[in-house]
Amino acid sequence: MTNRAIAAFAHPDDETFSVGGTLARAISLGWQVTAICATRGEVGEIAPGTNATPETLGNVREQELRAACAALGVTDVRFLGYRDSGMDGTPENKDRRAYVNASADLVIDKLAGLFRELPPAVVFTFDESGIYGHPDHKAIHRHVTAAFDRAAAPGARLLYTAIPKSVAKMIGEQLRAAGVRGGPPGDFGVPDEEVDIRADVSAFAEPKRKAVAAHATQVQEWQAHLSNEQRTKMLTTEYFHVARGSKPRDDDPLA
Repeated sequence: MTNRAIAAFAHPDDETFSVGGTLARAISLGWQVTAICATRGEVGEIAPGTNATPETLGNVREQELRAACAALGVTDVRFLGYRDSGMDGTPENKDRRAYVNASADLVIDKLAGLFRELPPAVVFTFDESGIYGHPDHKAIHRHVTAAFDRAAAPGARLLYTAIPKSVAKMIGEQLRAAGVRGGPPGDFGVPDEEVDIRADVSAFAEPKRKAVAAHATQVQEWQAHLSNEQRTKMLTTEYFHVARGSKPRDDDPLA
């Protein structure tokens, strides 16, 4: 089986925050890596000081994704062509172009076709919760899982991102102590016992840092209130649940 990793996520920046260090490490080991993004993040937030507008945000975020992937060493970037659906209950949910309104069969067919074209040894995507419940995150989880089951080669591994609840709790406590409103929902992450891999990507913290910076429109104020220790942990440790395939040795998602 070719050493190929596919990171399939919903919006630009999902790939960097979730698996950026692991992707950079894969490139350093000579792996072929493909980033698949369902949308261009057209209705995401816009950080102050950036030049994006609601009308241009999709194009801006596409370029941010390409720049972030370049920082990680990833050159194969593919979009599925759907529109960001926004959070539950927002008007964007009703847009016929929104990812949540796409035919599941059609999306799964597209992904399965890519998995046949680019047979992966490992596929990364969101867990069932979508980290914090975003409908697009939950949709890409369902679609990638179904496509993997349909088209992945024997021996391939499907890994879900899996932020431990203990880490989520620590983040929440730091934000509350700083008096921050907003940020991630109070109850997110997965039970610690469901985290199968705690990958040390500290050797790739710098390219991941550059990739995070490339997603300038998505830098949120609450992140500045995290401790240096927590920000370092977010750059240097990535967490996974093994959904399909065997658990790798030595907490190594690429083993």
